Amino acid sequence: MIKHPLFAFLLIAFLSFASLLAVAQSPHPMTSSGYTPQRVWDAGTNKYSDFETMLVELARADVVFVGEQHDDPATHRLERAILEGLLRRRGASVIVALEMFERDVQPVLDEYLAGRLTEEEFLKQSRPWPRYATDYRGLIEMAKAHHWRVIASNTPRRLARDVSKSGLAIVDQLPAADRAFVAQQLSCPMDDYFKRFVETMSAHPGAGAQPSEKESKAAESENKAMIEKFYFAQCVKDETMGESVAKAAQMTTGSKPVVVHFNGAFHSDYRLGTAARAQQRLPKASVKVVSVIPVEDLDTIKPDEYRTRGDYLLFTIKPKEAKAEK
Repeated sequence: MIKHPLFAFLLIAFLSFASLLAVAQSPHPMTSSGYTPQRVWDAGTNKYSDFETMLVELARADVVFVGEQHDDPATHRLERAILEGLLRRRGASVIVALEMFERDVQPVLDEYLAGRLTEEEFLKQSRPWPRYATDYRGLIEMAKAHHWRVIASNTPRRLARDVSKSGLAIVDQLPAADRAFVAQQLSCPMDDYFKRFVETMSAHPGAGAQPSEKESKAAESENKAMIEKFYFAQCVKDETMGESVAKAAQMTTGSKPVVVHFNGAFHSDYRLGTAARAQQRLPKASVKVVSVIPVEDLDTIKPDEYRTRGDYLLFTIKPKEAKAEK
């Protein structure tokens, strides 16, 4: 039981931020086919493009990061469409990597893809996100059907949670078996990514009552220390996913694959986070970032407000229930 109210708030905020609460919402209905309204902004040309033109460029890349909004059904339909487009252009030379699965379940994932586990057994052992059936099953089944490798890229959440409580030093104390589930090289610079992280955590609603003037300095110091620990956990996730992507891109069996990593948009927006960690390990690789952005109206978008988020901005329409939220 967490007794400290500030720590409790920040822990809840971090878990939500890290997608653990977002995926626990009830499933949105998904259509199996049909048109999904969208618009594509090409940041390189600074003008609107189209989905197929974007796919041509993505197929030429070594690594593609697709930054998603976890609770948006249109996003997940478009993610499948991206893989379908890469299938047409790259055939067997595609590797799918997912934030939604953690490194310790890689053997289970491999067994399922090879047909040696039933789907029921796979789901029991792999800790899928609650909306797996509607949001991610299509990606896994497509990979299975076309014999693509799928990478469980993330660090186990229990290890990230330990870092958020005890700090980065806890990683060096992990047993060898657990240490393998975390990137070998870890870096947590207090850079623009850190600033964005702090802003996002600080803007989370429900921070509680403001401390008195007498308590403000102590509270500020304590708050900073807690946020830094959560940031260290975020860095562990980014480094681990970046390392997973880099290792997948360096596979030499057959033709050079394009690695497509699906993650929450914060992990790759502005080419920071996981995208930056992968690029550091692959300095010569062509890395493309797609940021999916749900909006109220596709006809009134102001791309300049978003244009630095990625190489391509993929705008979708927010679901009706999201529009009603205040």
